[in-house]
Amino acid sequence: QVQLVESGGGLVQPGGSLRLSCATSGSIFRVNAMGWYRQAPGKQRELVAHIVSDGSTNYADSVKGRFTISRDNAKNTAYLQMDSLKPEDTAVYYCNAEVKTRAFLAARDYWGQGTQVTVSS
Repeated sequence: QVQLVESGGGLVQPGGSLRLSCATSGSIFRVNAMGWYRQAPGKQRELVAHIVSDGSTNYADSVKGRFTISRDNAKNTAYLQMDSLKPEDTAVYYCNAEVKTRAFLAARDYWGQGTQVTVSS
């Protein structure tokens, strides 16, 4: 019923930038919070950045000052601007959205399929 589609991943050199997008579509009443997570090989999935509907944000300490999360509420789309990328940022990045599909239903989490970000020279 709800689909999240990420785009914008790829290969970039250390110090470079990438911008990820996450478009939400389907049977949506309201999108509450949206977030970006990442999972590197052999590691657990971790929160990278999170934004709620009023624009409040929080970030993992490892990306503060380098990554910026934003959202377009009219388009139900979230973005992650990643600057000063480091090799340790290499991971599959997943988009998450907390979505109400009906006014009388509780919100639930939906996930995108993931997009690979590789930082290497």
